[in-house]
Amino acid sequence: MAPPVVLIHGFATSTERTWREPGWFDLLKDARRRAIGIDLLGHGDAPKPTDPEAYDDLVTPVLEKFPNAPADVIGYSLGAHTALGIAMSHPERVNRLVLAAIGRNVVDFGDSTPLEGNVVEGNVEARFEALIAAPGNDPAALRACLTRERRPFTVEQLGTVQAPCLIVVGSEDFSGPPEPLADALPDAAVKILPGIDHFGLPKQFGFIDAALEFIDAVPQWD
Repeated sequence: MAPPVVLIHGFATSTERTWREPGWFDLLKDARRRAIGIDLLGHGDAPKPTDPEAYDDLVTPVLEKFPNAPADVIGYSLGAHTALGIAMSHPERVNRLVLAAIGRNVVDFGDSTPLEGNVVEGNVEARFEALIAAPGNDPAALRACLTRERRPFTVEQLGTVQAPCLIVVGSEDFSGPPEPLADALPDAAVKILPGIDHFGLPKQFGFIDAALEFIDAVPQWD
């Protein structure tokens, strides 16, 4: 039996908006795969604390809803960062890993290598503010999540990931380029979608097709 597929959304969105509305669940059903969407703490149907320290550990609440069997995991943005944390701390839970809309921005190279090209510009900050204010969101909880202590992964930490990885990033995404992350992972491929930014990625057919092919979940229609 094929492994279940865990879908983890990004900041200030939800399973419903990132995965169900664009059709990911329908496609996985057509591929005869069990899809499990998990809302991050502070998002969707998950609890919404307003203390930033509550968000220091996003991995544990996700693991509490994880299937018992090893899963293929698809994470977008903050969800991809969380999925990486799971792959490092609990490698036995992850079969294959698709990381979307992250790249150089989640890699800590130490003081000798600056994180150039990862400054969040004003228009990007405005897009995040609009997401925070979207209907159904809890702005206080999301701002607490946003102000948590952020810890990029070291090259040494990333080198412990055992699952094969696919990194999908738009060419206009502030989180890129993806190669520094791919180079730090033992087994990683890269897919760059021309002209796509950070926020539009989940709805792109190029992302959907690449992710489903990577986890061997392409629908077979009669």
